Amino acid sequence: MFREILEELNSVLKGKTLDAILPPLLFVLVQSRTSLLNAVIFAIVLSLLIGFYRLSKRQGIGYAFGGLVTVLIASGFALFANNASNYYLPGILSTSLLFVVTLVSVLIDKPLAAFVSHLTRGWTLAWFWREDIKPAYREVTWFWVVMFGLSAGVQWLFYLGDDLNALVWVTSLFGLPFTIFVLVVTYVYGLWRLKNLGGPGIDEFSQNKSAPFKGQTRGF
Repeated sequence: MFREILEELNSVLKGKTLDAILPPLLFVLVQSRTSLLNAVIFAIVLSLLIGFYRLSKRQGIGYAFGGLVTVLIASGFALFANNASNYYLPGILSTSLLFVVTLVSVLIDKPLAAFVSHLTRGWTLAWFWREDIKPAYREVTWFWVVMFGLSAGVQWLFYLGDDLNALVWVTSLFGLPFTIFVLVVTYVYGLWRLKNLGGPGIDEFSQNKSAPFKGQTRGF
């Protein structure tokens, strides 16, 4: 199971995750010592340098591009209001939106976790809506609701209090460490719940096999 979890995390987080993390960290470091404008310039330049480096090495630039777009949008918010805390506003808004989307998805009984798995793994959507499959994805989505709500709530608290130092630490905590925690819990609980429900694995469903089912043994 431990090896499976590592492989699943690698499949989701593979790439140059630091490409999206380093520019915001540099922004905070420079802003705390010089000015908001300098921080914006340094963060944008670092994002561009990372992107050019990936291109020169013929590596994927997805994370670098995502990091650059995030920095540009966040910098715009910060400069417009002349408030460094606004640099984190786009991230807080996106987390809040995720909270709303996950909540609505379970309230209408179309859990977001099922759609995410469908899109990332390519499994047929009909399998997710079986009554011996859907509860696992519904319960995982409720977990997402709680976690996204907690993340958004804490970040709004420090943003509205204009506490930049606390906001930096909180957004860092709710970044990669938070993502890994949510993914691990999702995978472990999801597989256990699918087995407990006794439904078919995706291969068994695709092959139209009859019960008793072996169930889903890998992937969620």
